[in-house]
Amino acid sequence: MKKIGSQTIQFINTPTILETSSIVGPKESQGPLASYFDQCLEDEFWGEDTWEKAESKIIKENVNSVILKSGIPATNIDFCFAGDLLNQCISSSFGLREENIPFFGVFGACSTFVESMILGSIAVEGFANNVLCATSSHFCSAEKQFRFPLELGNQRPPTSQWTVTGAGSAILSKTGNGPYITHITSGKIVDMGIKDANNMGAAMAPAALDTLICHFNDTGRSPNYYDAIITGDLGHIGKDILLELSADKGYNIKNNYNDCGVLIFDKESQDTHSGGSGCGCCASVFSGYFYKQLKEQKTKRLLLIATGALTNSTSSQQGESIPGIAHAISIEI
Repeated sequence: MKKIGSQTIQFINTPTILETSSIVGPKESQGPLASYFDQCLEDEFWGEDTWEKAESKIIKENVNSVILKSGIPATNIDFCFAGDLLNQCISSSFGLREENIPFFGVFGACSTFVESMILGSIAVEGFANNVLCATSSHFCSAEKQFRFPLELGNQRPPTSQWTVTGAGSAILSKTGNGPYITHITSGKIVDMGIKDANNMGAAMAPAALDTLICHFNDTGRSPNYYDAIITGDLGHIGKDILLELSADKGYNIKNNYNDCGVLIFDKESQDTHSGGSGCGCCASVFSGYFYKQLKEQKTKRLLLIATGALTNSTSSQQGESIPGIAHAISIEI
């Protein structure tokens, strides 16, 4: 691999996304992408007595699923990069503690899935044969931690997004017939001073723009190089902001751009306001929908840009602004 430009790495021996797996909750199971997910749950608890335990079970079962689908024994997986939204990444560490795979806990808020794939790709290019990347989120556990207990029934403003209950995982390998990760562009922290914790899309969109432009400058590519440019998860409001900001900078991405938070729910019939969010949103939409599009060659060149709001409940209560981050991977078949 070699560094090109300011923030991008180009892989010489391109890592293969060997297999993916996805699990989603009941609301996501009623959305437009339901048929693409490997497993759809009927309730948020999934037989557990707390939402946190349910989320740990979701990521555990999702990881076991992708290992089974790949045909690679767990003993042949060199490292696991995984994360979630809960304090100290307890969903990942508790859920995967019995897997007996060397573990790196990763946190990048909603950008965690692509961040884990970036780190996993570097490991595969360098010193690992097979790497597992996994991410989860849960609507109820996230609301409880970041906003208000669900029992209060607080009204959600139109700018708010619905944290996805679900998980996505991928196995990256030195061998295989693609899809391949060809480039990664790591993001910088971008803070425009936005403090509204119910408007994450506006907080993250400037970071998505920064990484998008950096990727194009570093690679010499333009928006029309890609069949699809996908962010996760700006939602409807953040998507509109990114379209406007990109156009102001001379980049027309309107024809091939969409967002995981927009795709996973039907805004009108499911009353999800600005769309989906959470670590599990980008992870499940890519692992469930876009990976199949790549394997079937309906999409041959994909730029996946995961966005994250680097905040927690304490920082918002103390009046801090919401820094944003966005990481990108270029995937080709």
